[in-house]
Amino acid sequence: MKFRLLSLLLVCFLYGCKKESSPAEYNAKAADPQLFHETATHLTDVIIHDIFKPPVASRIYGYSFLAAYEALAPSNKEYQSLGNQLIKFKTPPQPDSALAYCFPLASVKAFTVVARTLTFSGNMWDAYEKELYKKYQEMGIPEDVYERSIAYGDTVAKHILAYSAKDHYKEIRGYRYTVTNKPGTWVPTPPAYADACEPMWNTVRTFSLDSVTQFRCPPPAPYDLAKTSKFMQLAMEVYNTGNSLTADQKATAYFWDDNAFVTNVVGHAMFANKKMTPAGHWMAIVRTVATDKKLDLMQSVEAYTLGALSIYDAFIACWDEKYRTVRIRPETVINNNWDPNWRPFLETPAFPEYVSGHSSISAACGVVLTHLVGVYVAFTDTTEKKYGHGIKSFKSFEEAYWDASISRVYGGIHYRDGVEEGTHLGEKIGKNVWQRALTRKNRNMLAQKPQQP
Repeated sequence: MKFRLLSLLLVCFLYGCKKESSPAEYNAKAADPQLFHETATHLTDVIIHDIFKPPVASRIYGYSFLAAYEALAPSNKEYQSLGNQLIKFKTPPQPDSALAYCFPLASVKAFTVVARTLTFSGNMWDAYEKELYKKYQEMGIPEDVYERSIAYGDTVAKHILAYSAKDHYKEIRGYRYTVTNKPGTWVPTPPAYADACEPMWNTVRTFSLDSVTQFRCPPPAPYDLAKTSKFMQLAMEVYNTGNSLTADQKATAYFWDDNAFVTNVVGHAMFANKKMTPAGHWMAIVRTVATDKKLDLMQSVEAYTLGALSIYDAFIACWDEKYRTVRIRPETVINNNWDPNWRPFLETPAFPEYVSGHSSISAACGVVLTHLVGVYVAFTDTTEKKYGHGIKSFKSFEEAYWDASISRVYGGIHYRDGVEEGTHLGEKIGKNVWQRALTRKNRNMLAQKPQQP
């Protein structure tokens, strides 16, 4: 008898008797939202490293956060699947109600599987995931619960990836736009003279829009070089503003630059800097506000998901406007007609002008966050401090997205009507996502009532 007892003790000593926590204990540890925030930020780091174009980056965020949400929603009775709410999206397989799960673990697993699959640099996920799951293993989650939760996260991820595979993204890889050279239409711009970015993006499936033209923008001011024309007034505003930028205007333009691939030309050499995309900037704002407001894990994942869905749909609708109007950029007009040496403060992106993409996606996400978190929510955005872009504080999401909008005029890459109509488009899309993607079963559609600042 003594021999058997000693043998048991020796086995425990050699292999470790892992101390299991109670469900309340390990779920509380696993539900720390900071673990998810860090993983969301890692996805942004991978997207920057892989140099995904802004629309494509929004797709990665959209599906990754949707996977995280769907794997976590069963843990909270107030929340429901977005199945049969989003376009052609079916509810994922549900967990066995008779078995125990650690849903925060399942959620992060679903997120990382989708994020890894949709990005290129698997090596950037290897070491990160090893350390990430080690943290969960040290929480005392029973082995059967741990394995079951990982398996459920995998199941949800496979469901989301199957959904993503039918969105027409693969079919438009490699498609190139043919420049027409018609007066007033877009042509590649210096210094890289890059090909048009994602000219068929309006053909990918949306999350909430019944049609990419559901919120079609009014026609832009017609191309007309007469001095008194509306178009010439818009062009001259960009030119004159660019020639007299204040320090604050330069700071605002640079703060919201969010150019994933900035070209630098020095003599005969050309190199590029990699930076955050507009979608990544707003996902970082979600993290900032969620941390400031002490949102729990479910609330944080909800915010990321609705924000990402709205950004993705805004890119699609915006890109439909861009390649339908094919409007010429200010830099081309100015260089060809009165000042060949003029350059905008920011590098002109490689796609048509009308409407502004950053304006559209910023407003879409800002409207969703306003409904979800509140009207007068002040925050300080340190998102791109590490890229030398500074820090800015805002009194509300609305103030932030209008700041992002006007920054494109300061940067010399958009006309005023392009940014204003882009903002209005984004506002409509944000409202549409909020009304259609009902994350909470009894959500008040009026959302947050205006609060005094």
